[in-house]
Amino acid sequence: MVMVNPSEQSNLLTVENLCVAYMRDVVVNQASFTLKKGRTLALIGESGSGKSTIARAVLGLLPETARASGKIGFRGNNLLHLNEHAWRPLRGRAIGFVPQDPQNALNPVRSIGAQAHEAAHLLDLPGHDAERAAIYDVFQLVGLGEPDRIYRSFPHQLSGGMLQRVLIGLAVLPKPELIVADEPTSALDVTIQKRILDLLSTLRASLDLSLLLITHDLAIAAERAEDVVVLKNGKVQEAGLSRHVFLTPASDYARRLQADVPSLNPFRFRTEDRHAKSSKDAETQIQVKSVSKTFDVDGKHVHALKGVSFSVDSGSTHALVGESGSGKTTLARLLLGLDTPDNGAILVAGQKVHGRSAGALRDLRRDLQLVYQNPFTSLDPTWRVKNLVREPLDRYGIGTSADRDQRVFDTIRAVGLGEDLLERRPAALSGGQRQRVAIARALAVQPKVLVLDEPTSALDVSVQAGIIEALFELQQRFGLTYIFVSHDLSLIRQVADTVSVLRHGRLIEDGPVDRIFEASSEPYTRALLASIPAPSLPRSLPLVGTP
Repeated sequence: MVMVNPSEQSNLLTVENLCVAYMRDVVVNQASFTLKKGRTLALIGESGSGKSTIARAVLGLLPETARASGKIGFRGNNLLHLNEHAWRPLRGRAIGFVPQDPQNALNPVRSIGAQAHEAAHLLDLPGHDAERAAIYDVFQLVGLGEPDRIYRSFPHQLSGGMLQRVLIGLAVLPKPELIVADEPTSALDVTIQKRILDLLSTLRASLDLSLLLITHDLAIAAERAEDVVVLKNGKVQEAGLSRHVFLTPASDYARRLQADVPSLNPFRFRTEDRHAKSSKDAETQIQVKSVSKTFDVDGKHVHALKGVSFSVDSGSTHALVGESGSGKTTLARLLLGLDTPDNGAILVAGQKVHGRSAGALRDLRRDLQLVYQNPFTSLDPTWRVKNLVREPLDRYGIGTSADRDQRVFDTIRAVGLGEDLLERRPAALSGGQRQRVAIARALAVQPKVLVLDEPTSALDVSVQAGIIEALFELQQRFGLTYIFVSHDLSLIRQVADTVSVLRHGRLIEDGPVDRIFEASSEPYTRALLASIPAPSLPRSLPLVGTP
């Protein structure tokens, strides 16, 4: 195999001094970078850094309200100067696009085949049958083994991973030179994510594509891209070869981002005194005994859980991991008393969760609180922060009115928020602030157990790290026990003491997190762990947080 020196590769896309503004708000400021032919370049940064705006500029999809200047060079053209007519031979044909959310990108009332023909029209084939044959070929190319079924299906009849493959297939069907992929795996399980990323890498090599990858996941960028551009507030902080940026970041911002990536720093939150209660003398806070649950779906019995058992020590963090459909959410709902198991029992502090009166279950839930995945939908948008945090105190009639006001102030401070936010509504908060409000609301009644359902999945790595630090401080301060539900195995390695691995409702493996991650004997667990983005970084340069 002949290795090509990057400096000898021709420039496919050249961005020079790109500025984009909406009214007086400058969202991209003097951004410059180059994508060489046959390579992958990742644009990384937090929300609001300008990644997606740059992607829209490259695709010629900026809204009319945007003002853009500078240069985006492609095929001898400055893409910023092209009108819609000049874009027709480029968009789709020369520059393909893989959007973030396939559920929103595909029309739910039209079949996959009908939408695929829109991409096939760009090939100028002789007729409908020729287009259909090309569609079937590309479906097989992206690993969809039943092209006829996929062609006839509607989006709701396919899984998220299959829909993402459909979008990738439609993007590569016209044989473009450049693919812009905007967070192509953000909503997928880790194993499906790996398959999609492998697919993109394979297609890049076999079809001689170049890839502009938009992602907030620095581990993916480190593993999959040769080149990287780090953005903050619309400005390029640094750019260069991925291995240089991730091993020896030159900017303070890039160093902070690197330190916040769980897979690059698996031991960041390990301390000598962390979870001192996790010992042989620790009390058992939660017991799950041979729990099974079956649902009737379309006349069929679906076994959501099959004889699952595990226990959790007081003051520790236990993780539930597995792919979609593994039973994680069902188990969390049973633990909270929101559903009833068909068989088995769940005990919290020695008390059975199920088989209690409504009043007794309500009392138990005071010690058992839930932090939802998406605080924007779980928090009433019409309420102010102070009312959201105070509501559970009012419902349980805790203390006097003055006592409740004081506890609201204390709880807000405990999660790292200022009192100046108490009068705001959720829409006026950032994603990280909303999640902290959701945690404060759950903590207000001073529970013993918090069930955290993907509490950081929608957050940037730096915001995620801040939330995790706050959770650990609260755990040590109040002796809290956490049930952490997540598909992010890198994060689980950082936060959990023990872990249960679920698959199709069955408990595959259970035990200390280090043993599961380092010496698992189960093929399924090893397959999950092998799917974690793992950039090849030399050991001579240790990463932040390594003990």
